[in-house]
Amino acid sequence: MKVIKNYLYNAGYQLLAVLLPLITAPYVSRVIGAHGIGINTATNSTIQYFILLGSIGIGFYGNREIAYLRSNKHDMSRAFWEIQLLKIVMVTFSYGAFLVYLAFCPVYKEYMLIQSINLVAAAFDISWLYMGLEDFKKTVLRNTMVKLASAAMIFLFVKDAGDTWVYIFVLAISVLGGNLTLWPYIRKTLVKVDFKELHPFRHFKPTVTLFIPQIATQVYLVLNKTMLWAMVSSDVAGFYDRSDTLVKLVLTIVTATGTVMLPHVAHAFHEGDIKSVNDMTADSFDFVSCIAIPMFAGLAAIGQKLAPLFFGPQFKPVGMAVCLEAIVIVLIGWSNVVGQQYLLPTDRIKIYTGSVVAGAIVNLILNLPFIYLWGLHGAIMATVSSEVVVTGYQLWHVRKDLDLKKMFHNVPKYAFAGIIMFIVVNRICIVFSPQTTLQNIIMISLEIAAGVATYAFGLLLLRPTILFKLKDIITKVRSK
Repeated sequence: MKVIKNYLYNAGYQLLAVLLPLITAPYVSRVIGAHGIGINTATNSTIQYFILLGSIGIGFYGNREIAYLRSNKHDMSRAFWEIQLLKIVMVTFSYGAFLVYLAFCPVYKEYMLIQSINLVAAAFDISWLYMGLEDFKKTVLRNTMVKLASAAMIFLFVKDAGDTWVYIFVLAISVLGGNLTLWPYIRKTLVKVDFKELHPFRHFKPTVTLFIPQIATQVYLVLNKTMLWAMVSSDVAGFYDRSDTLVKLVLTIVTATGTVMLPHVAHAFHEGDIKSVNDMTADSFDFVSCIAIPMFAGLAAIGQKLAPLFFGPQFKPVGMAVCLEAIVIVLIGWSNVVGQQYLLPTDRIKIYTGSVVAGAIVNLILNLPFIYLWGLHGAIMATVSSEVVVTGYQLWHVRKDLDLKKMFHNVPKYAFAGIIMFIVVNRICIVFSPQTTLQNIIMISLEIAAGVATYAFGLLLLRPTILFKLKDIITKVRSK
């Protein structure tokens, strides 16, 4: 039950983290416009490279190490301070590299300087400690307050196109504030460690091992925006960012299992319970498939209507981009289970690294011709192609270790119910064409409700095994 509770905490927070920008997005998109959104997208995509350099894979590595050592509070405390000291050193080095870059930066220098607050914030991010301890309540509740405060500041202080810098500042300072709020808890979580015991650089090599796949991941998560900015315009990079925002809203619900399951699987693996590791992976894959497929189908069905409604008429190109990108909800959901929930906690880093490097290479090769030929849609197609490669690579390499037949057993049932759902929702979208914003909101709400009902009815008819597992869980909850 702890895993389910942690999933709900993490899914709720991850959903809030994306939902709040979506609540503010209609306002911000109309106030600072496509150009302002494009500036934020372009400068933020650049600062992410320096954040990546400063973090050097510590998020995943620290999470896993804390999960391994949490039975011994002294060893866990020592590992925490060693990893954190290493991170501070690396972020300091990265900020120095950023200042060198800034000296030669041709445009948006003032915006880049504000974005660098995100880099400073990375030095104080210790969420990996609480994730390793499977204590998601602290991170969720504290960060929720910060996110709500940042949303309020956006509505209060961002008033026109000249406030683009204010918008960027509020987003960055909220990240820093959220990270700082986690520090007061460490006195109750850790024990005192002698400074002479600390050897932070012993963690350098294993973090670099995880740094390599993160570099590759960053290539096809951020490079698309950078290349759209360079090859087309910052406005089109902003369109890509808005499409990505809508897709990531849905994706957070799917991938929330990864953050929760990584320390759980890592602890079971460390204890030598391989059967539990394999069973948890299969169950997680089935659960992710069950929720990812209808979310992909639903978003693809309403994307063209939803995007202009959220972001305003000038963001109409986002609609088709969302429809094309929606399939990554399923692909990333699957690779999240196999990669982050199985390969990382079981220390099979080479396979994980190989998958994301292969995806990055495909993305790099396809980006140039695809963006040149099809612009925004080309970047989306390159992203989808990359995710196909990542997921396919991982599944191929674990085929002898995991029971893929068991993992995919219910997928045809979910797919069939999802197709019927797409047809129903898409047909409603075509038949009804509301004119006012209020009518559009009501219609989209009804379409979502119709989609959920159709998919649920399909599952009841097809009876996948997850229904019986859900029934058992509900029975256990009621018995308590």
